[in-house]
Amino acid sequence: MGKWKVGVISASDSIARGDRADDRIPIIRNLTRDWLDVDVAVYRAVTDDMEELQENMIELVDREKCDLLIVTGGTGLSPRDVTPEVTAWVIDRPVPGLAEEMRRAGLQQSRRAMLTRAVAGTRGNSLIINLPGNSKGVEICFNAIGDMLADALHILQGTGEANEDWGGLGW
Repeated sequence: MGKWKVGVISASDSIARGDRADDRIPIIRNLTRDWLDVDVAVYRAVTDDMEELQENMIELVDREKCDLLIVTGGTGLSPRDVTPEVTAWVIDRPVPGLAEEMRRAGLQQSRRAMLTRAVAGTRGNSLIINLPGNSKGVEICFNAIGDMLADALHILQGTGEANEDWGGLGW
């Protein structure tokens, strides 16, 4: 284990206050092991405050040097759901295909998936992904894009060979 450094931020007022346990982090740990053969290196629970979330996202990418930053929670329509807006401020370039695929997979389970505003993008040579705040949604969305994460990181960082089998589409 140890090819990439993975950070996770749980954006949740109740988890940050300690009012409830974070049931998402064990799922994310299992998924990063399954798909990337790495464990979560850095974990933070923060409130749904825009400044606090932005500060932590930048710190985990710029100072902690996380290659992959997963931000879970705050992607819905509630007034306190601000993760997509903060992510848009933090990223340099959007990667809409990842968010589109997560929504597509979610829609196979629930029509409510179309209400998620999750985004994905890059900051420098790091990948930032928003996941929903519920554990089932985390699993569905991560599994929808899990097979592309290693390729994305290889391409983004210019390390090793990315999978060139693009179905003969010449991508």
